[in-house]
Formats: sequence, structure tokens, C-alpha cells
Amino acid sequence: MSADVRARRPLLLAVLALLTGAAPVSARTLCTLVADAADGAILREEGDCRTRVTPASTFKVPLAVIGFEAGVLADAHAPVHSFKPGYPDWGGAAWRVPTDPMRWMTYSVVWYSQVIAHQLGRGTLEAETGRLGFGNADFSGDPGQDNGLDRAWIMSSLKVSPVEQIVFLRKLATRTLPVSAHTLDETLKIVTVSPAGDGWSAHGKTGTAFPRKANGSFDEARAYGWYVGWATKAGRTLVFARLNQDDTKEAVSGGLRARAEFLEQWPALAASLGR
Repeated sequence: MSADVRARRPLLLAVLALLTGAAPVSARTLCTLVADAADGAILREEGDCRTRVTPASTFKVPLAVIGFEAGVLADAHAPVHSFKPGYPDWGGAAWRVPTDPMRWMTYSVVWYSQVIAHQLGRGTLEAETGRLGFGNADFSGDPGQDNGLDRAWIMSSLKVSPVEQIVFLRKLATRTLPVSAHTLDETLKIVTVSPAGDGWSAHGKTGTAFPRKANGSFDEARAYGWYVGWATKAGRTLVFARLNQDDTKEAVSGGLRARAEFLEQWPALAASLGR
């Protein structure tokens, strides 16, 4: 099985579960947001798209931009970092191998994000996320834990709204972010592309995170599921954000299910937007 097929397998399984009813899916959509990349006009806004929540692994996209711009990341295949004992490995075997920026994004490898974050430092991360307009730019982490470089973006201090997601992504997709051409080239190379039906291609990133209970533990039955990015067809580019939240604990991650659901719905949604 090729690396590309392995990378897409979780999405295919999630789609199959959705279409066949093989697994119950109890997620409610908090926000669906679509904007025209050409002028930023919002074409569809449903639900609460203005409240900031954890970005989870969608933060990998701005982190890639910051990393390439600072020289911590060289190109789509460098640097390669090796897995070490003690690194997060809940992603399974795919996380326990040497990882480059392309593999980091494809398999959403948390420890690679942590390595980059520590190399950049809190000051750079806060200054750059602020400059790029990604959420509240807060990398303090959990109160009193000094863990912002390991988990600020995972149900901790860093928060972003769907509206802020698409403002940032529109600038990336249209190459108007205030960064170098090299940074734009390499970031765009590593964002995962998925077929979206009816001739559309979706460039995007998923994200999953569990909110905390009152006792500080994670509520696995209330996972957030993000899918954000932009879709292209025949010279047209639309930027999107989908944010779901589960009502029950699910076997497939919230982000993968959000992506599968959104891609299934996209042709009809895009056709309804006009313009």
C-alpha cells in the first residue's frame, strides 16, 4: 500500500461509516462558513462562527508558515526529525517514524509540532500569530503549567474563531500573507488536497480536541472537529471552515468525520452559493 493511500485511508473509512451507517455519528454542526477568496465576501454563514475555540491541529497550517518564514523548516521534506520515547504517540505507528514537514501535515503528527514550537519559542509564536491574525495569539498554555509550547493549541490558551480561520486561509490561498514567496510555496505544497466532487479540489486541515471537564480531565464525548481550508475549481477559489462538536464518544476522530461530512456535502453547498 502506497504512502498516499495509507494517508487517505482514515478519510475513506470515515466516509464509508457515514454512508453505510456502520458507526453512529452524533455530532452537531456549530459553524459552516464559506467565503469567496477573490474579495473575502462571506457567501454562507450558518451557526456560531464568531466564538473562539481551540484550533487543535488546524494550527499546523499557521505553524508551518511561521516555521518556514523563520527558517526552522527548510522545505516540504526538510528537516527530518526522529521519534523519541516520551513523545506523544496516540497517532499510532505513523507517528513513531522519522517525520518531515509533508509527513507531519499528512499524518497530523503532534510531536513534530512541539519540536517546531520549542525551536521558535513563545515570543516568536505570539508575535507571528498576532501579525498573521490567527486568533488570540496566546501561548501561555494551561494556567501554572508552563506548557504552552507543547499544547497551547490543544484545548488550552490559543483560541481562534471560524471567521479568523478563513481570514488567515484566504490570504494563504491567494498568496497575500505578509511572508516570503518561499514560505508560501512550501506551505502550499504540504497542505493536504482531497477530491471534493463535481470537479472541485479541497486543500485543507482537520483538527480534533476534547474540552475539559470541571475536574480538569478531558471530555471524550464532546470532541470538537474542525475542517478548514479552501476549494478550487476552474479558476475559482472558495475558503471554508466547518466546526462540529460531538454529543457522544466516537471511534473516528472528530476532525476526520468533519472532513468526510463536509466533502460529501460540498458539491451541493458550492452549487447553492451562486456568484
